[in-house]
Amino acid sequence: MTGSPSPSPAAPGPGSSSGAAGPPTGGPRRLVSRAATGAALLLVGALTVSVSPATAAPEGAAADPLARYHRQHLDWKSCVLRPDDETGKELRKAGARCADVTVPLDYAEPDGRTLTVAISRIRATDTGRRVGALLLNGGGPGGQTIGDPPWVRTSMKQVGERYDVVGVDPRFVGRSSPLDCRWPTGSFARGAGTDRSGFDRMVALAKDLAARCRTNRGDLLPYASTRNTARDMDVVRAALGERRISYLGYSYGTYLGQVYATMFPGRTDRVVLDGVVAPDRYNPRQLRGTERANRHALEGWADWAAARDGTYGLGRTRAEVLAVLDGVQAAAGRTPLLIGDHRVDEHVLPVVVFSGLSQDNDAAYADLAQALRDMRRAADGHPVTPSPGFADTLSFLLDGSASAYGSAQAAILCGDVAAPRSPEVYWRDVERARAQDPLFGPVTQNIGPCAFWDPPRERPTKIRDDLPALLVNATGDPRTVHANALTVRRMWPSSRLVTLRDADQHAVYGVFGSDCVDTTVNSYLATGHLPPTDVTCDRGSK
Repeated sequence: MTGSPSPSPAAPGPGSSSGAAGPPTGGPRRLVSRAATGAALLLVGALTVSVSPATAAPEGAAADPLARYHRQHLDWKSCVLRPDDETGKELRKAGARCADVTVPLDYAEPDGRTLTVAISRIRATDTGRRVGALLLNGGGPGGQTIGDPPWVRTSMKQVGERYDVVGVDPRFVGRSSPLDCRWPTGSFARGAGTDRSGFDRMVALAKDLAARCRTNRGDLLPYASTRNTARDMDVVRAALGERRISYLGYSYGTYLGQVYATMFPGRTDRVVLDGVVAPDRYNPRQLRGTERANRHALEGWADWAAARDGTYGLGRTRAEVLAVLDGVQAAAGRTPLLIGDHRVDEHVLPVVVFSGLSQDNDAAYADLAQALRDMRRAADGHPVTPSPGFADTLSFLLDGSASAYGSAQAAILCGDVAAPRSPEVYWRDVERARAQDPLFGPVTQNIGPCAFWDPPRERPTKIRDDLPALLVNATGDPRTVHANALTVRRMWPSSRLVTLRDADQHAVYGVFGSDCVDTTVNSYLATGHLPPTDVTCDRGSK
């Protein structure tokens, strides 16, 4: 959704994963897993009222209403919050330190209520050639990024020594004053079902999720938006003492980067946007139009599974594997499949499959194959203990452990762009899409809580006409389709596009393992010079 549901069944946009279904647009696999499965565990950085930053603004700075935020002193400390904090331990091992940045809840009332935005930083070691700070966003919206500097720093190789690599959990996400509506699920993504009664159940679910947010976190909802996240980023920039920042954003994070560069011209240095969201297509119904790419990814996965029939027993040809899936889908439509303690019905099964198709690699494909094998056994009446990745996905979708993730994602999407309010609009779209793709169409076109949300407080950002940025996208990306990257490339003639060919992959740099892509990005980060022309990388040119 950025979202996505998520990157993989072992993982839901868009932020990166082994764990659960998540964002509309999702994010790199490693980012999403942490966001999806860890969101409910990292509820720290509580909302505070009228907390002043550590350092007051100097005399004469009154012209800047945000001076006390821009000039605040950051208290850098250990990233480990408690003994079982694996993210904090990874950060500590990589030499990172963490701090909380104070920002206003409402930028129109900077002297009022405040939030904390949690950041992590691995400092540059080549100080003589230091470029500056590289801020990260792993997508979602709703994905945590605070834990990503270690693997991004590794992907940057030697050029990473010249940057302070900074992870930021956006407002209301993870460690940053989290917004939790007490949902019974980690994602609003569902299939619409096979008939009108099934769709009506999804209307009721969407209405209930919106009502839970209004009841439990109505005080925060008006301030959840990409524009406010961008404003927070600029406070982080100033608090770090940087005149300009470089930026690496994945999936939804590419839209955030576009908004930041538009709202704060002249404050970006080197910008990399991977898994590109086209601004004219950014809205709560972000997944519309991805059906064909997801079907292509599904067929590629079916070929992979057929070549491993001895391991998974799903069939020896693509057609046989897809027939197994069709049979399991039909069975779930008749009676929910009992998988461990969970029931997988016609609304959940398509999301399990959808979530398994954002990463084009053996590990993600194996997770989906194991999930389908488990569901087939359940359809045949056997007791099933789900495989670990499938168990994580089911927990994400069917209990409240990741409520904070889905809550924040919906709050940002609904707070950015208004959605159609009539259920009939969605029903007509579902019926049209079902005729073309009965598995994915009812997911991508389905109604969500934004149909029952209060209108956004601000109009969507009109993205600037041009920016010299490096865009990255795979041709078969099933979340942010390649056409999105082509759209932004046309909008920004001074940018360059790096295309990974013949990969059904969402998020490429540092994730897929393409030497061609990684070298191109690292050369740009090292020199600040974009390639003279667009670059195409073959899947096999590792």
